[in-house]
Amino acid sequence: MRCARLAIASGGDFEATAVNLARGLELSLVQPVVNATGVLLHTNLGRAPLDSSFFGFSDGARPTSLEFDLTTGNRGSRLTAVATLLAELPGAEDAIVVNPNAAAVLLVVGALAAGRDVAVSRGESVEIGGGFRIPEVLEQSGARLVDVGTTNKTRASDYARAITKRGNDVALIMRVHPSNFHIEGFTEQPSLTELAGLGVPVVSDIGSGLLDARCPWVEGPPPSWLHGEPAARQTLADGAALVTFSGDKLIGGPQCGIIAGRGDLVAACRAHPLMRALRPGGQTLIALQRVLLAFAAKRACTDIPFWAMATSSVESVRERAVVVVDSLGAARSSTLGLRVEPTDAVPGAGSTPGATLPSAAVVVDGDRCAELRSGRIPVIARREGDHTVLDLRSVAPADDAVIVESLASLTS
Repeated sequence: MRCARLAIASGGDFEATAVNLARGLELSLVQPVVNATGVLLHTNLGRAPLDSSFFGFSDGARPTSLEFDLTTGNRGSRLTAVATLLAELPGAEDAIVVNPNAAAVLLVVGALAAGRDVAVSRGESVEIGGGFRIPEVLEQSGARLVDVGTTNKTRASDYARAITKRGNDVALIMRVHPSNFHIEGFTEQPSLTELAGLGVPVVSDIGSGLLDARCPWVEGPPPSWLHGEPAARQTLADGAALVTFSGDKLIGGPQCGIIAGRGDLVAACRAHPLMRALRPGGQTLIALQRVLLAFAAKRACTDIPFWAMATSSVESVRERAVVVVDSLGAARSSTLGLRVEPTDAVPGAGSTPGATLPSAAVVVDGDRCAELRSGRIPVIARREGDHTVLDLRSVAPADDAVIVESLASLTS
């Protein structure tokens, strides 16, 4: 990681330098501390203490080093450790976190383009979940939307024409990934490299938050269902000045928005007054920190639930489904019409639209969705025609017992 590169650049005692740099990163992580200051709601220690088990730490109610520098003993920044990890993983100069990705887009255009123009292809002037519309976000930020190209075809020359016509008024080119729909057929779109050559910073909202298209945390090649999904590392390498994306989708972390890329532009976003209003709470940062550390250690497929579910073999999912049905016995299975059938799961949340993952499901005759929701632990299934489908790819293996319990409680 960055610690090793800095140690090499420093010369001298490589091992001692690397250890010191790694220790510095370790101390910058948000972690539980004992507050013996006499200040019960200590701002630098996250204010009200929460049960540490909430964060995955040891039992007990302890505050955290949210805004406390353990090295100097002075006030610190809540974003130091997460920013270091978020910059390292996609190869960015710097990064910050806000709540959520819509806020990331708002902060970027507000900090870098207020009172100026932002060029957006007509085919990317989109609305996604919750009524989030690119034109309205730009309006709220104080920037002016400049439509370029057409819905299905936009060329680099369209952006160049807008820049020539409007001169220095064009502050940014914004590329928006249409994460929850496709435009197919007679289409055209310039590459990021072409756009980066126009002399205006390019901001690419990749949405779902794939950190690296190579997926180095996965054994073997990248999963086929990620084909065509834009990734932060490659987007920056292709010339984008900034990328914005979600932390709760393909990263598999908490709901938040991430801005990564050129150091001067990230610094401008960090210094903007909106940053205070949009900054995430300690719970979000700690959850994101844990996920990013799993990526850094290449343990994403074991430590991050989404990646564990997504990369499980279809054979292992089917074996679990068979065990669930067998646990209920032949008589009960026959009464309910229980059986195991192949099915397709989807990544969801607007990520990789159209992609599916082969899966296996426990199928029950009739519409039993309401009964399954009313159990001791609600089980949310889907109805397909005249039967109910419980897809086990989206179920944690530890909850297979809950599935058995819920099916056992169904009326005959």
